[in-house]
Amino acid sequence: MSAPHRIGILVYDGVTLLDVAGPAEVFKEANRFGADYRIALLSPTGADVTSNLGFRVAVDGAVSAQPGLDTFMVAGSDLYPRTRVPGDLADAARTPAAAAGRVVSVCTGAFVLAAAGLLDGKRATTHWKVAHELALRCPTCHVEPDAIYVRDGTTYTSAGVTAGIDLALALVEEDHGPDLARDVARSLVVYMQRAGGQSQFSAPLQGPPPRSATLRTITDLVTANPRGDHSLGALAKHLNVSTRQLTRLFHDELSTTPARYVEGIRFDMARALLDQGHTATQAASLAGFPSYESMRRVFARKLSISPAAYQRRFSTTRRAG
Repeated sequence: MSAPHRIGILVYDGVTLLDVAGPAEVFKEANRFGADYRIALLSPTGADVTSNLGFRVAVDGAVSAQPGLDTFMVAGSDLYPRTRVPGDLADAARTPAAAAGRVVSVCTGAFVLAAAGLLDGKRATTHWKVAHELALRCPTCHVEPDAIYVRDGTTYTSAGVTAGIDLALALVEEDHGPDLARDVARSLVVYMQRAGGQSQFSAPLQGPPPRSATLRTITDLVTANPRGDHSLGALAKHLNVSTRQLTRLFHDELSTTPARYVEGIRFDMARALLDQGHTATQAASLAGFPSYESMRRVFARKLSISPAAYQRRFSTTRRAG
């Protein structure tokens, strides 16, 4: 019989409860199918903490009292993309990570790992909204904003919201093989492995608006009518500026090109149409893609799946008739 696998989850005041409960539920469910995960909730001092929802979280002890963990996991929080990670929290992560078999972060837990120097020179990910901030704080880290999770050696980082569940399933599969992991996924009614990147769930429409009124005129135009003629020349003519000047505006304010911006808006529109039950051909036409094939190429690049595969996996409603 294999030895128990000891998992320590670092929690602290303001910790996102789902980042703790989601992965823990995966490991607990795996025990029903033959695994032997022993989970301990640990805080920097051993004192109980208060989650982001205001709930008290009872801990099993101080993180320093749990040496030699098989898996050391750091949950995320909304606090630390906005402010610096306190030194005592970074210190609380550094020592157990050095001795753990593998080190894992969920969502913005990556900021704690980065503050502890545990992501230096490594590939990593976090929630797409704060990936740029992580890259600024850890300049030697290669941040991959479109990944659901990233493994670099024995360090694992995951994206936002439910991506911690995806990563936990991947760890279960690594430990016990695909059959047991598949049983856990079925029991929890989640996908065994989500295809594509985190960009499945990020929307350009939700990004920061352009600073200049000039560029907002163009982005509003594209958003209001994705099917229109939004070639570089047409957009520049609409503003009575040169194509070079318009390209520079997009680069400086949105870090993209006009063509990529238009493509992103059309992609979001097409995805919403597929979710509503439109056929792929209808979605391509209504979203303004020149052809189904052009839409398929965008889906393949952004999600690594076809529009039809996306619709099978992710749409939950269908139009009547």
